[in-house]
Amino acid sequence: MKELTQQQLLECVNKQEASFAVFLFTPFCGTCKVTERMLDIILTMQPNLPLYKSNINFLPQISREWQITSVPCIVIFEQGKEKELMYRMQSVDELYRKLLPLSSK
Repeated sequence: MKELTQQQLLECVNKQEASFAVFLFTPFCGTCKVTERMLDIILTMQPNLPLYKSNINFLPQISREWQITSVPCIVIFEQGKEKELMYRMQSVDELYRKLLPLSSK
């Protein structure tokens, strides 16, 4: 999973045609580490899934604009528009079903 800076993430969003998801985390968050392991399993099954990660500590502008309330958070974009914020990652299966449509777009 490629880690993006705030500038890189804003460029992805501004492309408009791209569908992707970004995993927002902090390095010392235990729940974030569990979520990242779940996402790594999904990427093993779907290596071409457009999934990125970013450390929320370095995203002050994005954190305010997207109104991120906690981490871990997965933000799903379709055609450059914010579609969904996910704060509860219950299982690999649930995440897989949410993220799989991104691979076909």
